[in-house]
Amino acid sequence: MKKLVVLGSTGSIGVSTLQIVEEFPDAYQIVALTAGANLDLLCTQARKFLPAVVSVINDQDAKSVRERLNDLNIEVCCGVEGMIQCATLAEADMVVAAVVGAAGLVPTMAALQAGKDIALANKETLVMAGDLIIEEAGLQGVNLLPVDSEHSAIFQALAGHRHGDIRRLILTASGGPFRELPAAEFSHITPTAALAHPNWSMGKKITIDSATLMNKGLEVIEAHWLFDVPAAQINVHIHPESIVHSMVEYVDGSVVAQLGVPDMKTPIAYALSWPQRLPLNQPGLDLCQIGKLTFSSPDLQRFPCLALAYQALESGGTLPAVMNAANEVAVAAFLNEQIPFSGIPELIERVMACHVPEAVTTVERVLQADRWARVRAREFIAGGLT
Repeated sequence: MKKLVVLGSTGSIGVSTLQIVEEFPDAYQIVALTAGANLDLLCTQARKFLPAVVSVINDQDAKSVRERLNDLNIEVCCGVEGMIQCATLAEADMVVAAVVGAAGLVPTMAALQAGKDIALANKETLVMAGDLIIEEAGLQGVNLLPVDSEHSAIFQALAGHRHGDIRRLILTASGGPFRELPAAEFSHITPTAALAHPNWSMGKKITIDSATLMNKGLEVIEAHWLFDVPAAQINVHIHPESIVHSMVEYVDGSVVAQLGVPDMKTPIAYALSWPQRLPLNQPGLDLCQIGKLTFSSPDLQRFPCLALAYQALESGGTLPAVMNAANEVAVAAFLNEQIPFSGIPELIERVMACHVPEAVTTVERVLQADRWARVRAREFIAGGLT
């Protein structure tokens, strides 16, 4: 039986992970859960899976959870230290890193240092400190298994092939809800409209990132680190049907693709069970009913966030961490109606232009760059962004 820690258990990836665990109770056991503000769901999960430890954001939330779970033998902790305690739990075999944003970096690194296999859904960890994460995984001899559907697809398409035979990686993107909307109308996009993703059910931050194509930019950087492929050999194709999850082209012209219905349970289950597969109760893929699959190139003029991600990857150092932090601030500001949708890439570009990249030598250096970028982004917002 594989013992799991789920960092971010109340988010969409965390919830799907626990559904898989519930479906295969003889294969998996939950030993720790961490969550953000959704204490009701966390307590429900804790009562169902009976982990040894749960962790929340702060002392006040921890007190509330302790009171609600006082009839159970569950330790309740909080803050970054609590996440680290869960991520490094001695009995854990694998940590599912499903925290959204930069908050996932420190506990994921701690889990690696403790020798835990990682099922990685937190792409920001590799965006911010990819070289440090890959190096630590190698030193510890642990598995770093992708959960994002695109990277899981590439991971599967690479199986049995030589790395040196890769010509390029092709990441697919739905294009989000605004792929055909004229750029002149972007400034009028509301948070409600941006949160209406056509194919996937995700949290707010990831959904907005998908609408701006920043999510795909983050995935380009993540693919670079996961698969050791340079930016010039990583392409993005807009694929509105979200059936082909990604592809690998080899030097002989062959293209290997992974297809499936758009449901995150499939890549999550593959990461949990690799190198085996779980017999999920999932609907089959009916290509005859779908009829056709379409592809097009991304419009970098209308969706500059993707171009900014390539720029950050090419420059390297601390610039990807700065870009990521500026994006997190920008997305939050848009959702709070402080800036327009079109202001998201504008704010990110302004912050990136102010930064002189430095080598990524330690996690603390990365976090310093992250903090600097957040302060700078908020200063730009306060100064007025049209």
